[in-house]
Amino acid sequence: MSRGNDMKVIISLSILAKFTGEKFGQVEKTELDAHFENLLSRADSTKNWTEKIFRQTEVLLQPNPSARIEEFLYEKLDRTVPSRPNNGELLGHYMQDAAKDFGPGTPYGSTLIKVGDCERRLGGAQREFLQTSAISFLAPLRNFLEGDWRTISKERRLLENRRLDLDSSKARLKKAKLAESKAAAAHELRVAQTEFDRQAEVTRLLLEGISSTHVNHLRCLHEFVEAQTAYYKQCYLHMQDLQKELGRFPNAFAGNPGLSMASGGSSPQGNATLPQDAASAVETDTLKIEEVQAPATGTRKAKVLYDYDAADTSELSLLADELITVYTVPGMDSDWLVGERGNQKGRVPVTYLELLS
Repeated sequence: MSRGNDMKVIISLSILAKFTGEKFGQVEKTELDAHFENLLSRADSTKNWTEKIFRQTEVLLQPNPSARIEEFLYEKLDRTVPSRPNNGELLGHYMQDAAKDFGPGTPYGSTLIKVGDCERRLGGAQREFLQTSAISFLAPLRNFLEGDWRTISKERRLLENRRLDLDSSKARLKKAKLAESKAAAAHELRVAQTEFDRQAEVTRLLLEGISSTHVNHLRCLHEFVEAQTAYYKQCYLHMQDLQKELGRFPNAFAGNPGLSMASGGSSPQGNATLPQDAASAVETDTLKIEEVQAPATGTRKAKVLYDYDAADTSELSLLADELITVYTVPGMDSDWLVGERGNQKGRVPVTYLELLS
C-alpha cells in the first residue's frame, strides 16, 4: 500500500474514532445554533426537490430513456449530439413521401402534403422548445446540482471534521492532569475552535446563498413557462391553419364522386366547425337562409359523407349516408351549398358531400 493510501486510512480511522467517541458519550458534541440548523435543512430540501424537478423535466422533454442516455454520454464526452429528425418531423417526411407515391394531384395526396407540412412545422416548434428549455431551465438546475451543491457538500464535510477535532480537543483538556499537559491541550483547543469558527462562517455564507439560488431558479421557472406558452401557442396556430386549409379543400369529393369514402365513415376532422375565415365571409353576405327559395332548376341530390354538427342556426346538421337536396344561390361562398331535408334547410359544406346528380 502506498504512503498516500496509508495516510487516508489513518485519517479515516481518526475521524471514525472521534465520531464513535461522541456516539458512546465519551466526547462532548458541539451543537450548531438553531439558525445554522435551519440553513442546513433548507439547503437539503432545495437539493432534493431541485434534483426531482430536474429529473422529471428531463423525462418530460425527452420521454425516450435511450435518447436521454445518449445525450448524457455525448455531454460527458464533450461532444455534440448528432442532429436527427424528431417524431413529428419524421411523420411529416413520411406523409409527403407517401403523397408523391399516391400522386400529389389526388385528394388524398394533396391532403397528405398539407398535413405532412404541418407535422414538420410542429416538429420544428418542438425542437425549438426543447433547445430553449434545456438552456433556460435545465442548465441552471444542473449547474446548481453539479456546481454549487458539490461545493456546499464539500464545505459541510470539512465543517464536520473541524467539529470532531474541536470535540476531541475538549475531551483531551478535561482528561489532562499535569499543568504542562493542560497548557498543551488548551492551546490545541484554541486552535481547533478557531478553525471550527472559520469553517462554520464559510459554510454559513454558502448556505445563505441558497436564497440567491431560489431567486435564480424562480427566474428560470418563469422562462420555462414562457417557452411552454410560446410552444403550445405555436402548435395551436399551426393546427388552426391546417384546419382552415382542409376546410378550403377545393371540392375534392364533389368533383370526383368515385372517390367517396366508405359509407358510414366519420369525418377526419370529427365534428368540425366552420373555419373562421369562411364563417366571416358568409356573415358579410346579405343572404338570409330563411328567405332562400329553391330554384326551379339546378337542384341536385347529394349523399352525406360525414357527420356534421351545425355551427349556428343558418347551417344544417348532417348524418353520414343520408341523402339531401342541395343547390346554390347567388352571393354564396363556393365552399357551401344550401341543403334541404324535408322542411329543414341550411348551409352545408361542399366537402362533406358527394353530388349524385
